[in-house]
Formats: sequence, C-alpha cells, structure tokens
Amino acid sequence: MEQYTVTGMSCAACSTRVEKAVSKVAGVKSCSVSLLTNTMGVEGTAPTAEIIRAVEEAGYGAAAKRAHGTEKTTASSGMEEDALKDRETPVLKQRLFASLGFLLVLMYFSMGHMMWDWPIPAFFVDNHVAMGLLQMLLTIVVMVINQKFFIGGYKSLLHRAPNMDTLVALGSTAAFAYSTYALFAMTGAQVRGDMNAVMDYMHDFYFESAAMILTLITIGKMLEARSKGKTTDALKSLMKLAPKTATVILADTEVEVDIAQVHKGDIFVVRPGENIPVDGVIVEGSSAVNESALTGESIPVDKGEGDTVSAATLNQSGFLRCEATRVGEDTTLSQIIQMVSDAASTKAPIAKIADKVSGVFVPAVIAVAVITFIAWMIAGQTLGFAVARAISVLVISCPCALGLATPVAIMVGNGMGAKNGIMFKTAVSLEAAGKVEIVALDKTGTITSGEPKVTDIIPADGIRQDTLLYYANALEQRSEHPLAGAVIEYARKKKVETPVVRDFMALPGNGLSAVLSHEKLIGGNYSFVSEKVRIPEVVKIKAELLAESGKTPLFFAKERKLLGIIAVADVIKEDSPQAVKELRDMGIRVVMLTGDNERTAKAIGEQAGVDEVIAGVLPDGKESVIRSLKEQGRVAMVGDGINDAPALTRADIGIAIGAGTDIAIDAADVVLMKSKLSDVPAAIRLSRATLKNIHENLFWAFFYNIIGIPLAAGVWFPLFGWELNPMFGAAAMSLSSFCVVTNALRLNLFNIHDASRDRKNRKDEENVSQGDNVSQEQSTPHDTDESVPINNDISEETKQNKEEKEKKTEKAEEKTMEKTMKIEGMMCEHCEARVKKCLEALPQVETAVVSHTAGTAVLTLSGEIADEELKKAVEAQDYKVSSVE
Repeated sequence: MEQYTVTGMSCAACSTRVEKAVSKVAGVKSCSVSLLTNTMGVEGTAPTAEIIRAVEEAGYGAAAKRAHGTEKTTASSGMEEDALKDRETPVLKQRLFASLGFLLVLMYFSMGHMMWDWPIPAFFVDNHVAMGLLQMLLTIVVMVINQKFFIGGYKSLLHRAPNMDTLVALGSTAAFAYSTYALFAMTGAQVRGDMNAVMDYMHDFYFESAAMILTLITIGKMLEARSKGKTTDALKSLMKLAPKTATVILADTEVEVDIAQVHKGDIFVVRPGENIPVDGVIVEGSSAVNESALTGESIPVDKGEGDTVSAATLNQSGFLRCEATRVGEDTTLSQIIQMVSDAASTKAPIAKIADKVSGVFVPAVIAVAVITFIAWMIAGQTLGFAVARAISVLVISCPCALGLATPVAIMVGNGMGAKNGIMFKTAVSLEAAGKVEIVALDKTGTITSGEPKVTDIIPADGIRQDTLLYYANALEQRSEHPLAGAVIEYARKKKVETPVVRDFMALPGNGLSAVLSHEKLIGGNYSFVSEKVRIPEVVKIKAELLAESGKTPLFFAKERKLLGIIAVADVIKEDSPQAVKELRDMGIRVVMLTGDNERTAKAIGEQAGVDEVIAGVLPDGKESVIRSLKEQGRVAMVGDGINDAPALTRADIGIAIGAGTDIAIDAADVVLMKSKLSDVPAAIRLSRATLKNIHENLFWAFFYNIIGIPLAAGVWFPLFGWELNPMFGAAAMSLSSFCVVTNALRLNLFNIHDASRDRKNRKDEENVSQGDNVSQEQSTPHDTDESVPINNDISEETKQNKEEKEKKTEKAEEKTMEKTMKIEGMMCEHCEARVKKCLEALPQVETAVVSHTAGTAVLTLSGEIADEELKKAVEAQDYKVSSVE
C-alpha cells in the first residue's frame, strides 16, 4: 500500500470526494482516505503522478510519503513522526486569538451598547450609520483572518463537491450580505429623515453573527485538532522509541554511527541502560532485557547467547555483543509502526455508512437552507427572519462529526492494542474481531507451551527415582526426539550424572537401545518395551491413566528388568484455561484443532475447558475444518505454525501468536506480541469496546443533526416560538465534532483485561458446548469439507460405542482408584519394603509404590477403604502418616 499526505480536507465530504477521484484513476485497486490523519492509502499500479493529479483536480493537495523504489530505512520513521506532528493547533490558535480581539470590540458596539447601553465614544452616539460601518469593517477583518473557510468552501463548491467549509462560508457570507444590504437601506432612510426605519434596519444587522460564526467554528476546529492529536499519541510514542544511533564494531573498533548506516550482518554492542538499536542475535554476553516497549510485558526477559533481541528494547544489566539480523524498516519496531499506521489509513466497514451519508449531506443541507428561506418568505415572515433561519441551518449542520465518528475510535482502539502488545493490521480486522462467534485454537504452541516437559516419574518396584532418571538420561542423550529433549532437560535441572553409552540405536516409532557398562538399556513405548521385558498389570494401568490425561508414558528397562515410567507432555500454558473461560463467558464457542490422537486431544481439551475438540487433523486439513466452521458463524483462527497459515487466511479473522513463524504472522490479521492466549479475549474485548464507541459516535452525530436542523429551520416556531440564533448554531456545530473526538478518547481508559463486564448469558450452553465430541482421525491428506466431521450429527452406532467406552472407562477408574499417603520416618529402601508389605497385605490395596526420598506411598485400590485403616497399618510399623489424599 502506497501512502500519501492529503491537504485541504475539512470534513467527511472532502475525504469522500478524494476517494472517488482517486478510485477513478486507471490501475487503482482500492483507495482509503483518513480525515483523522490526513493520509491516503492506495493499492494498485497507478503512477504516483496520476494519483496526485487526481487529488489536485478534486480541489485538494497531495504528496507521496515515500517515493517508489526508495531504500527503506528507519529514517522514514522520523518522517512519519514528523508527518503526524500537530501543525493545525498552533495556526488555529493564532487565528482564534486574532479573531477574538476584533470580535470582542464588535460585540461591545453591537450587543453591548444596543442591549445593555454600554458607553461608546460620543461620535457614535445616535450615529447609526457610523455604527453600522464600524461593525462592517470589524467583520471584514475577522473574515480576512479566517479566509481559509471562504477559499476552501467556495473552491469546493466550484468543483461541485461542497464540504463543511462551504456551509460555514455560505452562512457567514449570507449574514454579511444581508447586513450590508440593511446598512445601505439605512443610509437611504436617514437621507429621507425616516428615523423609525433607521432603527428598524439597525436591528437587521447580523455583522456580529457573521464574525461570531467564523470564530466559534475556529474554536471547535482547534479543540478538534488538539483531540485528534491525542488519538495518534500511541503511534507517535512508538516512533519516538526508534533509536537514532548504534555502536558498531568496525576494524575491531567501536564506532557510533547513524542508525541508517547499520547493515545486516554488522556486529553492534549494547551496554547496560542502552536501547538495542536494531533486531539481532546475541553472540556474546547475557542480560535482562525489558521488552515492554514492544510487548507491553513489564517483566524483563533473560537473554543469552543465541537469543534474539529487538530494536527499541532496553538492555538492563549485562554487556551484549550482537549480530544485526533486521535493519531499517525490517525491524520488529518498524513493522509494528507500519501496522498501526496502515490500520489508521484503512477504513472499517462500518465507516461506509458515514461515507455514504457524507457524500450527499452538504448538498442536502444547502437545499434545506434554500427551502427554509423560501418557506418563511411564503409564510409572510420578514426577510431578516427568513435569512436568519437559513443561516442557522447552514451553520448548525455538521458533517465533520459523521466523518470523525469512526476513524478516531479506530485510531484510539488500535493505539490501545499496540500499547498492550496486540497488533491489528487493518481497521477491518479491528472491527471483525468483535463480531467473532467461534474461536478455533491450534493446540501445540497456542493452548500448550509447544515444548514437551517431564510431568511424572514412576519407578518400578525396588527402583529408586534417581536411579530411573540416571539410566533414562544416559539412554536419551544420543536421541534427537523432542521427548528425549524433555527427559534430558529435566535431568540437567536435577543435576543428574550423564554417563556415555555405546551401541546406540534408534528405532523410529518404537524406542531406543544402548549399552552402558555391559548392561543393555532400552526405552520407548509400551509395545516396544513389553516385547523385551515383562510389565506388571499395575504399571500398564498407570501408563493408561497417564495417556488418558494427555501424557506420553516412556518405559525404561535394564537387562530385562523394568526400571519404571517417565511421563512427558506438552503442558498447557498457565493462562490457557482462564483465556478459554473468558472466551466462553463472552458467548463464544471455543474449538481446539490438533493432529494428536483422540485420547490425548480430549485430555488437553478437558484441561483447557474448550467446547469442542477436533482431533487427528492433518496439517492441510485445518483449512477445511475452518471452512466448515464458517458455515456456523464468524470464525477466528488462532495459531502459530507454518501449517496454520492456510487456516489463518481462510478464517474470518486470523490471529497469530507472536512467537510463531513469520509465515503465520504474515497470514494473520491480528498479531499477539506477548504470545499469550489471554490476549485473544482481550483483543475481542477491545474490538467490542471500539465498536460500541463507534456506534455511540454515529448515534450522536446523526441525532445531533436530526434534532438540530429542524430546530434551526424554525420547524417548532409556530408551535412553541422556538427560534435558533445563528451564533448558537455555530457554537453547537463546533462542539459536536469536539464531543465525538473526546468520546473516542475515553477508550484510553478501557481495561482490555477486565473480564468482569463480559456477558455470561450463553444461549442454550448445553447445546452449544460439544466438549465431548471429538472428530475421528482424517483418513487421507485429500479430505474435503464433507470429510471433516464437526460432530453436529452423531449416528446411533457412534453413540452406543461412546456409551460402552464410557462404561468401560468408569469401571477401569473404579478398579484403579488411587490414594497418596504422606509418610514420615522412612530412611532407606528397607523402610520402603516394610511399608509396601504392610499396605499390600490389605485386601483392597492392589499395589503400593513407596518412596522414602519423596516420603510417599501411592496406592492402587480395588475397592473402598477408610483412611484410618491405612494409617493404622503404617503406624503399626513405627512410621508416622501425616496425610492421606
């Protein structure tokens, strides 16, 4: 998208006119003009010169922000920041003070003397013509000071595209013209000696109205400009973060250079307290880096060799030596700035309502003013009354409020998102997020951490926990499997010794084997290990229970003797269950997609609390699932991997976890920089708040005009005697735009993580929730929409199978009830054997796994037994039981 700065626009009618003119240029695919930032985004192949010419022919000015083909550098961030600088307010402030000075003198002579008999110089006493001439001259001065309204307004009228300036110019001109007519008529009456007529004409002066209209509109414009400036604060703050210099290593010497001179591959250094200049990889050193500028996360992140760092983040402690990987506009900061800027330059679909109205609003208001004037003249009212009503209609009508209703809210909402690490790429995505009805979550890396971790260590009878871990660590050292990495990492943290094995052999899909000190070690899944070693039924049951809970049991054995089980799982993120709960409380159906088997997927889904689990989905099948879900409502897809990209694109809105792949981020509409699932409901919550704010703005903009125009036209005068002075009409017009912008600024106070106001009235939740429905594994990579069951219809046979399976599961659970006893006083393996023997002597205890190091006894029960009976049996052996769970 090519960006342009547009000058001369004053209201929504202007932006609509520019859009129409540019859209007609050959090669332009789309055009979006932002009245808020005075910018224009154009997509297509049209030459820049042609686009600028089209804008100029429409009566406005335009300039390309960055010419085609120019090198991308972070210097452009400075130019963008300069482009957003508030230049309007200082100019409007000067115009206002100058206008007020002359207006106060004018008001003193007109209203002050005429209404309250304030003293004036003797020359003007009873010299009504001189009073009229003075008022006319003062009004002319105010009109010259505010000539921009007349130049812009009449220029737009000549281009047959009247705007707000046109309404102001026509209103002020009409008041001045009628007053001038009254002044000349007064001179004729004075020559005739008709003093009564002179006094009557004196009351027909509207010079103060002509000047007051311009001054009040200028006040409104200044307030509006200041408020508009605040809406871009988030974007300007991001731009200010861009570092200006960097310390790079040139010929073994540290040299400070301009940021634009840093190239990919350069080595740069960052000392404690300095900002990191460009994106890079740490090649030497370690530190705590504060990344709150980009992610909103206040807790510093520990970084070491091989870790990535981003531009504008703060190095808090250590000395870092880094290699530049992304420079200029390729840095994360620059991409964030571009995203926020693009979102401001695009238009949300809801803005089309205001655009359509604005296109015909000003011509319609002019027509209403003319009809008002004619109607009152036909009704027999005076010329002065009819003119006053027509002027009031012109100056109270406000297309600006309509034009600003949407973009100011979009800008503030997008800025709020950026502050909290939630990046909406376009205004369309900001609006669409709030309308989501179904959220599809990828499991690995989104709901879960994406990194397997050791969750359980269960030694076999007579084997110590550290012994099991010792041999497992030795065997897994040579393996490259992710599950092996989890075991190795856990052993490293426990500081377990790492012996060297020989004759290592990996059997894909089964397990591993190796020799350690002439003893053969094996490890792997149940089917592989059970062929070599006898596995007790109780251990098998424990493994099945682990698998039911979404964990992968790894069996280990030495010389045909079982050592035990180490369970590994991709554990769910801490915030995942709460994030899913918040989504469901918002009335959103949550679906989890995964390629895992049905059993593991269901376990993870239950832990996360999702409504529905779709398991066995092949990478290219996710897009088909999303397509099917879209038939049931608006869908948001949340993912982080390359295989999520098609689904992210297919969904109504794609949400990428920031730590995911570049491909996933490019395919998404929203990027969560913190990589937290809790930011998904936060993004939806922010979108809904922004939409609500837009609806409020549009309501008041329409309501204001619907109420104000009839009042100004004098519709209620025959019934209630209500008539609106043109000056009050101008004041109302000025405040309407200011109020719309101020209302949008309230979004800055919105807490996007506050779930207390989420609606919790899920309709027929039992019918919507399908947490127990799990799709069958996909048969081939060629599955179509129809072959991806979403489990809306379940056959009788499937139901029966499901019921039978549940009964079996219940029986298994009854058979394998577990209790854990906390026992004090066990000192050695002899103690373990003694406790084990006494417990297994009880008829309800099938097995007892006792550990003196952990001080526990894990019991597998075949029936109910009182805690006191268990306690009594152990304490009879001179040990103390602290608890039974």
